[in-house]
Amino acid sequence: MSLKNLFPKALKNILKLFSPIITNDLWFVKTMYRLRTGKEIDIKNPQTYNEKLQWLKIYNRHDFQHSRVDKLTVKDIVAREIDSRYIIPTIGIWDSPAQIDFDTLPERFVLKTTHGYGGKGVVVCNDPETFNRKKAIETLRHAMRKNNYPKLREWPYKGLKPRIIAEEYIGTDKEPIPADYKFFCFDGHAEYVMVCKGRNIGGKKPRYYFFDREWNFCPFNKVDKNTPTGFTLPKPDKIDEMFDIADKLSRNEPHVRIDLYYIDNKIYFGEITYFNASGYDKDITEETDRYFGTLIKLPKPSYKP
Repeated sequence: MSLKNLFPKALKNILKLFSPIITNDLWFVKTMYRLRTGKEIDIKNPQTYNEKLQWLKIYNRHDFQHSRVDKLTVKDIVAREIDSRYIIPTIGIWDSPAQIDFDTLPERFVLKTTHGYGGKGVVVCNDPETFNRKKAIETLRHAMRKNNYPKLREWPYKGLKPRIIAEEYIGTDKEPIPADYKFFCFDGHAEYVMVCKGRNIGGKKPRYYFFDREWNFCPFNKVDKNTPTGFTLPKPDKIDEMFDIADKLSRNEPHVRIDLYYIDNKIYFGEITYFNASGYDKDITEETDRYFGTLIKLPKPSYKP
């Protein structure tokens, strides 16, 4: 690593280390953005997608956001606003990994922390013969100590009570990890869906593919320049219903990402994300960053730092 890159990386690590005691969110967001991107952010006049997500972190704060990012409480919201049939059943709730009674769980299940993000704090048991309880407990114990607010200033996670839930396993032998569909919603309308393929396969990085509502492939990611002309993926039979769900769950929001699973012709709710990649998405092209920025209509500030 060059000295040019080493200095910002060292400062970024120092900032993360002291993040729990730094109370000025505005200063923190502006400083971290500069260290992570090498660019200054005009927080009063953001233009790009990533810049506007930083603005939303600071100025768009509402109490209801807490329950919408909590992996347990959001289920009641989705059941009430949409339908309970889209909810993955919860089969256990605990305050610590030590409380988990594995002998009461079915052969296949999923454990996750209720305040987790980005796939962190998730343990999947799809084979009881190879499942390592000790490793699972250690993973969850580590995740319980983490929070998305101090290091990233994602306010909806601030003050969330960390818990662990067990969910029914919805994978199949053919598709052990269900396909993940991430809907990018702007002003209550799901404009695009990002399909996640190849998760948890041999340690490889998954691929993400954007499609519009007509299922046209959109080369929004940098790696898409290598994607052959005419590329597509199988279109889910219920994609229109999935877009409709995302529309309803994003109502009255300037921007959110609604994650759904689709497997065996069934739709399951995953999570609501307010800040995709925490506003540091390096996978999308500069053109996409600017274009998505035009789709976010910033509301009046609800919070004054």
